[in-house]
Amino acid sequence: MPAQTDSLTVVITGANGRVAGLLRRVWSDRPPRGLSVLWSARCPGHGLHWDLLSAPAPGLPRGAVILHLAGVVRGSGMAANPRMIPALMSAAHASGAAAVVLASTVAVYAPGPLPAAEDQTPAPVSAYGVSKLEAEEAAFAASGGLPVTALRIGNVLGADALFGLGGTAPLRLDPVPGQVDGPLRSWIGPQTLALCLPALLRLAAAGQLPPLLNLAQHPPLPMAALLRASGRVWDWGAPNPAVVAAHVLNTERLARWVRLPPATPAGLLAELSGQEVAA
Repeated sequence: MPAQTDSLTVVITGANGRVAGLLRRVWSDRPPRGLSVLWSARCPGHGLHWDLLSAPAPGLPRGAVILHLAGVVRGSGMAANPRMIPALMSAAHASGAAAVVLASTVAVYAPGPLPAAEDQTPAPVSAYGVSKLEAEEAAFAASGGLPVTALRIGNVLGADALFGLGGTAPLRLDPVPGQVDGPLRSWIGPQTLALCLPALLRLAAAGQLPPLLNLAQHPPLPMAALLRASGRVWDWGAPNPAVVAAHVLNTERLARWVRLPPATPAGLLAELSGQEVAA
């Protein structure tokens, strides 16, 4: 893909979240060329102070792309995910936004060993997946001709349950019968995510992204392989009948727009540790 130099303003919600923190870390060392980023959060301290659930929308720059990272991933507050969307879309229309890009999730698909493609009927089994699917549907219903893309993202290393909490305490991994390396997931490294997002946001601004796009590196990797490569202290937990054996994404559509490096345990962990990867 040819390099883009035209300036693009991006408003990013959820500035205090884990994914936003990973993006800021990468972009502080490798600023995306031609991208002007305006962070927003419901708490003061990161650019715009914007509580999507209660506060009036601030004045947003005209013609920006809005990247919606804000959301609740666990606990009893996940109903907030679709409730944020009316204010988000109202602000997008009022500011003449070029496009809205939602950070969605693999969890909108039914789990299983076969990679889920964008044309597959969603069938979430978790409250989180249900709430994010409702958020997608609310955004599409309120689009009014505004380009909207839901990025259905795999596990972002560093924002996930294995590596997102930090620390060195021993971990216990749910065993999966018949899978010697435990649960299988689609992953994307923090640097890969930060380096591919500008290209995707430019495509969104040009109205060239499809409404649904899976985002992950290929191939899927088992969790035990990452833990072994990390050197973390871990062991197998007790059998858990609720464990999701596999939740993986088909990324053939993504490859039409951006080419991502293959997923390997060493490569993903190098990204998390801050070792520079190729753009």
